[in-house]
Order: sequence, then structure tokens, then C-alpha cells
Amino acid sequence: MKSLNRELGVFGATMMGLGSIVGTGVFVSIGIAAGVAGPALMIAIVLAAMVATCNGLSSAQLAANHPVSGGTYEYGNKYLNRRVGFMAGWFFLIAKSASAATAALGFGGYLLNFLGITDGPLVSIAFAMVMATTFVVWLGLRRSNWANIFIVSITLIALLYFILYGGLIGGAHLGREGLSPFFPEAQNLGVSMRHILEATALMFVAYTGYGRIATMGEEVRRPRHTIPRAIVVTLVVSALLYVSVGLVSLMTVGAEEFARATAEEAAPLEVVARAFDWSTGAVILAIGAMTAMLGVLLNLILGLSRVLLAMGRRGDMPRATARIDEDSNNPSVAVIVMGGVIAALVLLGDVRVAWSFSAFTVLLYYGITNLAALQLSDDQRYYPRFISWAGLVACFFLAFWVEVWIWMVGLGLVALGLVWFEISRRLS
Repeated sequence: MKSLNRELGVFGATMMGLGSIVGTGVFVSIGIAAGVAGPALMIAIVLAAMVATCNGLSSAQLAANHPVSGGTYEYGNKYLNRRVGFMAGWFFLIAKSASAATAALGFGGYLLNFLGITDGPLVSIAFAMVMATTFVVWLGLRRSNWANIFIVSITLIALLYFILYGGLIGGAHLGREGLSPFFPEAQNLGVSMRHILEATALMFVAYTGYGRIATMGEEVRRPRHTIPRAIVVTLVVSALLYVSVGLVSLMTVGAEEFARATAEEAAPLEVVARAFDWSTGAVILAIGAMTAMLGVLLNLILGLSRVLLAMGRRGDMPRATARIDEDSNNPSVAVIVMGGVIAALVLLGDVRVAWSFSAFTVLLYYGITNLAALQLSDDQRYYPRFISWAGLVACFFLAFWVEVWIWMVGLGLVALGLVWFEISRRLS
């Protein structure tokens, strides 16, 4: 069986992780969570970071011990059983396809705002970008890696401008007023906690790009050294960015306007930047946002295609998806299939629904990651067992704090996945 080449070092792997995280998470999902929790969004960001850290450390030690393409799909098969492994892969395909569709729609929203078009062809633009990005990934990992480094660099520059200029010079128009009332429905602590937990579930997805590093373990050099370091650096940088961006946004326009911009324009940070004293800021941020969405889309197609490749190798998906081209050393069939799935999801045209659905399924996926990490022997373990236990409990707990109809549909897809597993096992 042909393997993929090991081409990524710590820097390249970290940039892949940041390219997956610093996109829809910072440019879209923070606004969605603000609409749920108000200024208590800041609590949700920190709680989500804590859960993501537990999951990230579990992923790191699993990937270091078993560095192959497929992420938790492969870990589930190796450390648990084939059915659980299949469900991990199934969850990943569903969750990250929805996240990729969100990224494409976010790109369209920021582009239309940048052009000053209020009622433009959002879905058509998003669809076109999925097709274009799929083509770049189809060309191979080396070209994708260089494209990602360029994209992420522009995004980080734009975000640093937003944080420094918005926080220190031109923003913070509301100041502390933007953080009040800090708790939604403050007179009812139970209602407030419900909102905070739902926002935490939504924000958790915004951190999960670190999983791309583990998913691409077969293409990382010196995996026992590279993967844990890249995951930790990715999580620390992204958490600092989220806290800073959230604080500047709330103190500039407030939670209500921040959430409205997400729901109606799919471009919340650009709306915040327009409130700065320097009008060029909105232009800089719009460019950074568009590159961020492209980075997320590119990395998600990379990750999704590698999981589909792994599932094809085991016969859980059609064998054709496991084919690796001799010339490009790339799973071209898997790339094209996942590009088509994401393009189909884009046609839904609803950012909030796509993100909420992604939150439910990705929490189940990382629940399995932690369960697999608990099976590691003492000589394979890098971190204490309680970290995996904390991640496991938090993931399954938070999964059911999204809207009821979202997790009911999600459970229906779980059942559909199990039916497909039984069918594929009999056909293989």
C-alpha cells in the first residue's frame, strides 16, 4: 500500500493548524457565540480553550504513537474497535464538511461587504471558492503547504492590526459598557449557564483545527517530536487571538451588534472595524478575513481527504477513495469527493445552522479521541490520564447543549452511519 511523503516540520505543521483555526473561528463563530451568551462570550472562549487543550494533548500523544493519515478514525480502530473507529471517521466527515461550508459562506460574506454589495450572490461565490480551493489541494501537499503559509501570514497580520489598533487606538468606543450586562438574563443564573454552555460548545469547534496536524500524521517529519509541539503552539496562539479579538469587538460595538453582523452579513469583524476611527481598517480586516476563510477551506479539504483516504483503505468507504496518484503523491479521488460534498452543503446558505451542526458532531468525534487516549500504555503516555478523562466528559456533556433539533438530526446521522458500516462490512 502506497504511503504519503513526510514533508511537514514543526513550522509547517503549526501553520497548518493555525490555517485551520484562524478563520471561521475568529471571523465568524465568535459573533455567533456572542449572540448566544452576550459579553459572557469571554467565559465561553476560555472554557472552550480548556476543553480543546485536553483534547489536543490526547490527540498529540495518539498521533505521536500512531502517525498515519486518518486521525481519530485510525486511533479508534487501533485502540478501541472497528465500529467505534468508523463512527469517529463518520463524525469527522460530517462535522468538518459543515465547517468547510461555513468557511466558504464566510468568505462570500466578507467579499460582498468589501465590495459594498448588500444583496449579492453569496452562495454562488462560496460555491466557486470551494471548487477553486479543491483544485489547489488536488495539485498536492507541497503546493498546498506554501499556499497555506502565504494565506495564514496575511491573516495574522490583519488580526494583529485589529487587536492593536482597535484595542489601543481607534476602537473601544463602548469601553466597559460593551461588557454589560455580562451575563445574559442575569436575573436567572440557570438561563445564563445554559447560554454560556451553548456558546462554549460553539466556540469549541473554533479551536479544533489543531486536529489537522494529527489527521496528517503520515505526512509529518519526526512525528513524536513534531506533532505534540505543533499542537501546543497552535492552541496557545489561537486562544490568545480569540480572547483579544472577542474583547476588542465587545468593547467597540457590543454583543448585540456583533451578533447581528454575523447573522445578517456573515462578516462581524469587518462591521467592528468600520467603527474604528481609521476607515482603512475595514479594508485591511476584510482582506485578512478572506484569506483566513480560504486557509480554513484549504486545510479542511486536506484533512477531510486524508480521513476519507484512510476509510477507503479499510473498506469503510469505496476503495477508489484510497487511490494515491503516482505523479502527485496525492489522494486525488478523495480530494475531489470531499470538494463535491462541501460544495453541496454550501447550497444550504445558512452559517449558523452549519456551524451548530458541526459543533455537535465534532464534540462526539473528540470524545472518541479521548477514549482512545485512555487506552495508551504508561510508556506511550506523555500526559496524565486525568487530562483525557476531563476531555471525554466535557465533550459528551457539551455536545447536547446545542439546539435540540440539531442534536436530534445528528443522532439520526449516527444511526445512518451505523447502517452504512454494516452494509460496507458485508460488501468488503
